[in-house]
Amino acid sequence: MDNEYSLGAASAAELGSLTSGRIKFRHLQCFLAVTQFGSVQRAADSLSITQPAVSKTIAELESILGVRLFERGRRGAEPTREGRLFAPHAAACVGALREGVDELSRHGVEHPGTVSLSVLPTVAPALLPPTLAAFRAQWPRVSVKVWTGSNGQLLERLKSADTDLVVGRLSEPEGMVGMTFEQLYREPLTVVVRNDHPLVHESNVTASLLARFPIVVPPFGTLIRQSAESVLTAFGAQASSSLIETLSVSLGRALALHNDAVWFVPSSVVEHDIALKLLTRLPMPFASADEPIGLILRHDRAKSPALDGLIDAIRDVGREREAVRIGMK
Repeated sequence: MDNEYSLGAASAAELGSLTSGRIKFRHLQCFLAVTQFGSVQRAADSLSITQPAVSKTIAELESILGVRLFERGRRGAEPTREGRLFAPHAAACVGALREGVDELSRHGVEHPGTVSLSVLPTVAPALLPPTLAAFRAQWPRVSVKVWTGSNGQLLERLKSADTDLVVGRLSEPEGMVGMTFEQLYREPLTVVVRNDHPLVHESNVTASLLARFPIVVPPFGTLIRQSAESVLTAFGAQASSSLIETLSVSLGRALALHNDAVWFVPSSVVEHDIALKLLTRLPMPFASADEPIGLILRHDRAKSPALDGLIDAIRDVGREREAVRIGMK
């Protein structure tokens, strides 16, 4: 997309102002990035451009609008009142551009189009392969950008319109302002070790036995960590155990397979390894705890046929997973 694309306005007076000022896509892109990351340098890194280029672009936008959009200090770049007022409209403009690209793709125009999805790393391995297969069958020319991260990071991407949708967990009410949560399925917590782990052969796994091995858990503050903490507390092993905190599925898997680690992980992440007999479930008290996984969207999201197709594919796979969980299949 040409960064010199100029945006129109709703009224005649505003149209004259914006036409003379020539607000461009790059202005909105930089503004939304700084809003999301709270830092000019981090925004520059995310856009793969230099920090002076971002500063210059923001200065241009502030000159065009005639207001200051950020207060800069030791803590980074904090949006001003005017910046907060402008943010949802900037996000809506970027969303509308994405919708237009999708519409062109739908009608056979050469531009292939793109939709973006942000998903928890512990959810992606089981949910996305069947979802993207179904989506590609319907929209073979549309590209999909996939981002992973903590639930808080994913919600921040959605707030700044840097992603079209999130598959994650319900946040606190103040973190969900302007967004909707639609539950797809519930994700059980499980505890796994490698198939020939010493604990597999123990008839009675005690806290002292568990303490001999590293325990891999999600980072503190995540909902699934709370479930893991309740299991460890019930088992009496929390204080005496060595904890490794990570959201990385690949690292957790490697530690379980090669470092004798005991891995607390959503069940869907390891179902394939269990089927291949690489990992096995370790009986633990209350290890059947589960939590809701859902589809999170902005209230003001732009309509897009391709995005709707991706949402439908996610819903179908989510319903399938929930049916399996409750024993309907």
